[in-house]
Amino acid sequence: MGILDSIVEWIATQVMNLLDLITGSVLGALGCDMSTFLRYFPAAETLYEIFVAIGVGFILLNLVWQLFRNFGLGLGLSAEDPVKLAIKSILFIFLALFADQIMVLVLGIVGTPYDWVVDTALPPIEFASFASVVTVLVGSLVSGSVSLIVLILVLIIAWNYIKLLFEAAERYILVGVLIYTAPVAFATGASENTSNVFSAWCRMLGGQLFLLIMNAWCLRLFTSMVGSFLANPLSV
Repeated sequence: MGILDSIVEWIATQVMNLLDLITGSVLGALGCDMSTFLRYFPAAETLYEIFVAIGVGFILLNLVWQLFRNFGLGLGLSAEDPVKLAIKSILFIFLALFADQIMVLVLGIVGTPYDWVVDTALPPIEFASFASVVTVLVGSLVSGSVSLIVLILVLIIAWNYIKLLFEAAERYILVGVLIYTAPVAFATGASENTSNVFSAWCRMLGGQLFLLIMNAWCLRLFTSMVGSFLANPLSV
């Protein structure tokens, strides 16, 4: 069993080393800054101008269509008030053209609490130490070979933590998609018929940004829990 214990212990240590590496990479890359998104999806910045053109074109097309429907009021067609429609169209054309600057402002506002969460001072930890501490703790409670039990515990913890990291990365990518398609979303607010789409997009963007902060908070909670456990494992 000595050789098997050594192999299992080595595997558990390597798993935690990998987890330590992934943690440093993800927490350093994700956030309310789209530089990482553009690094892996550079076409998003190039295609952004296309979405601006689509958004402005949609607003102008809707303006022409609604004005045309005003001429058909006598035929029983309903249409928006032309003055109100013109004001809304001008406003949302402005929003579509400057959507990138508006999104930078929004990300700057949301990035402040995100940075507070990520930059909070916590005791430095190494996940690689986790396996050895668990081995000692389980060994003091269970007689015989404990390496296999430790490996199972390490794999369960590592898998759930990696899922949390993947969820944070998925949230970050979704925020990037919403940011770089914002001109089309702004265009839907120019008409009463599509204003509900714009409202839904605003709620989705706000919700995803909030969940991005919550993901960082959960990661920091887990990190602090591991640090506390490594500092005093017998207190749990």
